[in-house]
Amino acid sequence: MQYLIFDASDDGEGTGTWDAMASVRAADLPAVQAEVQAVLAWAERHSPGPRGPLDEGGTWDADEHQQTDGDWTTVTLTLTGPWAWGEALVARWSGE
Repeated sequence: MQYLIFDASDDGEGTGTWDAMASVRAADLPAVQAEVQAVLAWAERHSPGPRGPLDEGGTWDADEHQQTDGDWTTVTLTLTGPWAWGEALVARWSGE
């Protein structure tokens, strides 16, 4: 990962939330989007169960947002799911 850096929070009951954000100029946006897609692909391949809102029976979920302000675009990726799964995800990407 060259752009996304994850910040984790734990609900104390085994569920975590991992937020990653990158703010880049247009030339770097494709690289950030590729990182987001790589993380989501890993999450799907190593899925701990069905994807969807946790309060609707999902085991994990992801949310991506983009916001442009002038020359800068901010990309935010939030993942929610079992703590061990999310920590494995972060460990996978921290070495790249």
